[in-house]
Amino acid sequence: MKKKLQFLSGLIVAVITVMATTTEIWAQPPGMPGAPSQAPIDGGLSVLALAGGAYALKKIRENKKG
Repeated sequence: MKKKLQFLSGLIVAVITVMATTTEIWAQPPGMPGAPSQAPIDGGLSVLALAGGAYALKKIRENKKG
């Protein structure tokens, strides 16, 4: 009787171990990451570029006069 109980408990442990490891084997790997989100170049950056260009033009004209 004791041998049967040891066999059954060993069998149960083996079955649980196999079931626990096979879920990791069959799991799908993570997918590839998507494309990174692009920063739009609009309004604020365009105004800043225009202001910088206007300031540079002003400085060039002042250097030519002086």
